Order: sequence, then C-alpha cells, then structure tokens
Amino acid sequence: MIPSSYPSPQEMARLTARMLLEIKAVHFNTDEPFTLSSGLPSPTYIDCRKLISFPRIRSTLMDFLTVTVMRNAGFEAFDNIAGGETAGIPFAAMVAERMALPMTYVRKKPKGYGRNARIEGAMTEGERVLLVEDLTTDGGSKLSFVDAIRETGATCNDTAVIFYYGIFPQTEKTLGDHGITLHHLCTWWDVLAEAKAQEAFSEATLTEVEAFLNAPREWQDAHKS
Repeated sequence: MIPSSYPSPQEMARLTARMLLEIKAVHFNTDEPFTLSSGLPSPTYIDCRKLISFPRIRSTLMDFLTVTVMRNAGFEAFDNIAGGETAGIPFAAMVAERMALPMTYVRKKPKGYGRNARIEGAMTEGERVLLVEDLTTDGGSKLSFVDAIRETGATCNDTAVIFYYGIFPQTEKTLGDHGITLHHLCTWWDVLAEAKAQEAFSEATLTEVEAFLNAPREWQDAHKS
C-alpha cells in the first residue's frame, strides 16, 4: 500500500537516522577504525542489512523510500524495480510491492553456468527500471548494475538507497555523468546530528567522527596503518 501522506524530507531524514541508531546499525569507533572494502580506514560503519530483522522500522523506511522516489521521479515513472545483489534484494522486493510493480535483481557478475545471466526475473526492452540498494558510498558499484540493466534494452536512470554517505563530493557527479539520479533518505550528517541530540556516543567520539566527515580523505591518509 502506498502511503498518502508522509513527513517532509528533513523529518524523514531525522527519523531514518533515529531508527538506524535505535537498532544499533550505526557504529563509531575512533580508537580502532574499521577497514572498508576499499582497504581504507574509517571511524564510521553502517549496517543497513540489520533493518530486515525489524518489521516496524523496515516497513516505515520502505514507505519513506517509496514516497521519496515517487515525489522526486514521478508516480508513473517506472515499470520494474531491480535490487542489487545482495543487500538491495529485500528492499527492492518491498518497494516493488508498495508500487505494485514487477521485481527483478541484478547479479554482481554472471553466475558462470546455465544462461550465465546477470538479471534474474523478467526484464524487457524499453522498461523503465529503478535500481534499489541499501546504501551508496562513492556510487561506483551502482554503475555496473546499471550497465547490466541497460544491456537488456531497458532504461535505468534512477537509483534509490536508504543511506547515502554524503561526504564524497564526486559521488553525485559520478552518477550524473552516467545518467543516473540518486534518491536517498539520510546521510552521515543526519546520523551525526541525531547522535549528538541523543548523546548516543561520547563527546570525544562525536568530535572525531565530525572531523572525518568534514575531510574523509585527509583523515584516512592520517590513519593508514
């Protein structure tokens, strides 16, 4: 069911941040930084996959994501909802259910046997596809998924995520140069503001996290092992 009323984007961002903090999907550790998939250190880590285990929160956030996409892109803008393997699959299914649209998913690479397909489900030439994922950092992983969708003859000009890092200025340009518009619910800045309001972490930790968010590459260079 598509909700008929919803909060402002600012309030949705605040509530999303609050929910992520409530289920402890947000991790700050300035003493022993996390290692990201890029191999670089970070004092922040977020695990959006935890959301699938919290029915009330996941339902609310999927309502938020659905209305955000419809408000920004249009109510009849899509014919198919695609999830990126693996984290995007459950969220794509829930958005597709709300929008009453077919759902597919995109593999990170061909499965290596059978049809050697990257697209699972029915996707046809000319369909307008929305790519759904849990989060985006610098936007790079989205390009491969979008290219796989476009190879079917479908179009994919939009991607929707729950969480967008919002600290790497080149991200939206990277996506924009590929013809992709990004829709998201909240960023690290929203999470930091809510964490401060809740006093969820020590003042020293929040200060160091803010320093990282203001200059992530410089922080990473200074903390490389």
